[in-house]
Amino acid sequence: MTTPSPQSLGSKSQMHQDMIDGAYLRNAWYVAAWADHIGDGQLVARTIMEEPIVLYRAADGSVAAIEDRCAHRFAPLSMGKIVGGDRIQCPYHGLEFDRTGACVHNPHGAKNIPSRARVRSYPVIEKHKAVWIWMGDAPADPAKVPDFAVLDNVPELYTTKRDSITIAANYRLVIDNLLDLSHTSYLHEGILGNADTVESDITVEQDGDDVVVGRHATNSAPPGMFAQFWPGHPPRVDKFTKMRWMAPSNLRLFTGICKTGAAPESGTGYNAIHMLTPENERSTLYHFTAVRFGVMTTDDALNRDLQKKIADMRRFAFAEQDAPVIEAQQRAIESAKRSLDPVTLAVDVGPVRYKRILDRMLQAERA
Repeated sequence: MTTPSPQSLGSKSQMHQDMIDGAYLRNAWYVAAWADHIGDGQLVARTIMEEPIVLYRAADGSVAAIEDRCAHRFAPLSMGKIVGGDRIQCPYHGLEFDRTGACVHNPHGAKNIPSRARVRSYPVIEKHKAVWIWMGDAPADPAKVPDFAVLDNVPELYTTKRDSITIAANYRLVIDNLLDLSHTSYLHEGILGNADTVESDITVEQDGDDVVVGRHATNSAPPGMFAQFWPGHPPRVDKFTKMRWMAPSNLRLFTGICKTGAAPESGTGYNAIHMLTPENERSTLYHFTAVRFGVMTTDDALNRDLQKKIADMRRFAFAEQDAPVIEAQQRAIESAKRSLDPVTLAVDVGPVRYKRILDRMLQAERA
């Protein structure tokens, strides 16, 4: 596909509005935590879409999520403890709440339980190694959990640490970063991109409501991380990325290198997982991991070393390279004393396309 022209990408003022818009799509699934990060007896506090939530495992092993704010004097329930296998005891006055959010024990006076002594509960589901939470009022639909089946039934050495960071910026700015991977040639030069990958053929497809943005650089030197996946690699390869956005804020990347002119699937690389959960208008909880494909290294010791290197490299790229720039963007937008009118480039085709879809979904939900 020919690279789109900047003029075809849409309204600049709308793009700016999107960058500062704090609206959330509520009737959707968001990752609250990696499943193995919620252990027995643990209370895990989260803020999602400005709502305080506490997650825990009940006695039967399933995960429950309720409002992290006692109905009595609003003390965080996450500061309390699990009692009786499936109830949270408030740390302040000992009221106990079950997984439905109902107060089931009042230790004071006649022990009567006021009808208003309850907190909100949230539907949760465990799938693809993660705990997903439904924030809306419509019935939770398990079929709408985004497809991260690449995480299921994977050899341990081919997958990396399930990690997370918090980025002090609106979740849309993080999506913009991930759907426009032209920045890897600059922000991640030598690790994920290089001078040879600047000039890439850009494609954009729409698959239902998903947006898939591809970049293909031919006859390039393999970037540092990918070169390690292929012992004895040719000096020139094709570098490919295909990033899929799944509403509202989850992305899956297929990326790697292959012989010049060959099909990407014949090469080696990884499927990168990006799960974004808005905490508020200025903060995003970011869960990530990666799963290798086309593995060409057979030595377990080498694969274990690469497993750690990939995890460390990706955390460094996100936390030390992406996050500072995205957070600076957020500050620059907020501090502007005049109306901002950002320039649009051909590389913005992916971000513009997903915003149109997300805005349509938001308008439908409001209606």
